[in-house]
Amino acid sequence: MTERLSYDVTGSGPVLLLVPGGAGHPMGLGPFTERLAHRFTVVTYDPLGLAHGRLGLPVPDQRPADWSEGAHRVLEAVLPPDEQAYVFGTSSGGIAVLELLARHPRRLAHVVAHEPPCVTVLPDGRERREELIGQLDGPGRPPAEGADATPMGVFLTHVLRPFSAHIPAITAAGDRLTLAVGTDSRGQLLYRTGELLAERFGCPAVEFPGGHLGTLDHAEEFADLLAEALLSSARTSS
Repeated sequence: MTERLSYDVTGSGPVLLLVPGGAGHPMGLGPFTERLAHRFTVVTYDPLGLAHGRLGLPVPDQRPADWSEGAHRVLEAVLPPDEQAYVFGTSSGGIAVLELLARHPRRLAHVVAHEPPCVTVLPDGRERREELIGQLDGPGRPPAEGADATPMGVFLTHVLRPFSAHIPAITAAGDRLTLAVGTDSRGQLLYRTGELLAERFGCPAVEFPGGHLGTLDHAEEFADLLAEALLSSARTSS
């Protein structure tokens, strides 16, 4: 039996699929989504259904391939035949949308991946991954299951390690991919990762407002720049 998909739809215009970071819970993205909804039909995918009644239930370790296949099924459900969608993913969602582009490019008009933490692509990636995990996953980890479960607990327990070990399939993305990095992330690990991925994919690395949480801390400014990047890609390709 196919597992139920969890997603929300708001706005009008061309379809823009959002894949949040962390454990995929869209918490805090309201202002960002509302701003984008002025120009797009925004489809916010919740891969684990944490915002749709599943927080606290058992969760297995996650794989980018599973998130990307779920995202593809969402697009098949909401996209009219023969149309393409814009896609944006941040953090772990950025890894998922890179996987989506590798697996299902036909339904995608343009993909923006914001600071995907697949740091093992770096020459010193194994060491940097251990540092990243050590910084985030220290003592006092919040629970991932039960009445006190939190999205952060799910992320630290079931998402951080497998996603940060993921190495994206490098395909000829052409003009259908943008790697987004934060202006406040300059000199940091995920900025380096984004630059290297952009070089390998042969696509631009574009600075967006704020740091890794720019979608939350600079919601409207970030949304406006994202909208312009997506719509300008459409004008360029037409």
